[in-house]
Amino acid sequence: MVSYLLFFAGFVLLVSGAGWLVDGAASLAKRHRISNLVIGMTIVALGTSAPELVVNLVASFRETADVAMGNILGSNVSNIFLILGVSALVFPLAVERNTLWMEVPYALMGALLIGLLANDLLWSSSGTTVVGRIDGIVLMVFFLLFMGYAFGISGSRGLAEVEVRQYPKWLSWMMVLDGMLALVAGGRWIVDGAVAIASQLGMSEAVISLSMVALGTSLPELATCVAAARKRNAGIVIGNILGSNVFNIFFVLGVSALIKPLPFNPVMNFDVLTGILAMVLLWVFLMASRSRTLGRWQGGALVTGYLVYLTLLFS
Repeated sequence: MVSYLLFFAGFVLLVSGAGWLVDGAASLAKRHRISNLVIGMTIVALGTSAPELVVNLVASFRETADVAMGNILGSNVSNIFLILGVSALVFPLAVERNTLWMEVPYALMGALLIGLLANDLLWSSSGTTVVGRIDGIVLMVFFLLFMGYAFGISGSRGLAEVEVRQYPKWLSWMMVLDGMLALVAGGRWIVDGAVAIASQLGMSEAVISLSMVALGTSLPELATCVAAARKRNAGIVIGNILGSNVFNIFFVLGVSALIKPLPFNPVMNFDVLTGILAMVLLWVFLMASRSRTLGRWQGGALVTGYLVYLTLLFS
């Protein structure tokens, strides 16, 4: 019972900590005359991936690589199938041409790349599969290229600026510090809880991470996207999901691998392929629509895909 309480309390701390960290850091950045647009594309974007990053780092140092890999793969699958599907059910989502031909393919490339880098046995006879430091460097290079692209189009696309609330300097620093402490504590409770729950239920750590942990760390994206869909702001929904997937693979996994190489369980190739399928399906849905819109029936199909994925995962 204690394991379950700590596990779910960890998510509360994780989501709250990410919010405090983002608000405090954004307030400090605003004091240094950094524009709201830049704050949104850096601090806020990184903040939504902070839960995945912290869980990954804690899991890596605790030698539970299945939790780290499952968190990333499961989050990306739930982002497309569940969060984007639910958002499209709330309100049809139209995308810009740039998104269709640049950002969706980039996220798809990330899904393909993670499978390629993780499966060393495809070209090596070492007998092990690991996402190592060289792989981490490759992922970080692609992340920097994406950030360069994002900043390059920010002016021409006319992206909406985020609202940044300013706090007293001392309070801003306290929010940053408290946010970091909450993230670390929440990350530790989640990882420890996932391992304990998997042991109690007789399930693998990978399955718990691909489902419960991944869905929990995706809560910030879910809240943001559903709220944006209700306001009929499709750009924020699609941009947030694709950006989150890119951040998860290139930044979170890249940083994790640079700090400590992550052994890859070949069983998770099913989840790698599911992530690739999710991106391909999204791309096909958008290209098949004359108005580049993800409608309600496509949203329903995506949600159904997530339910099928969970059924296969637990079976």
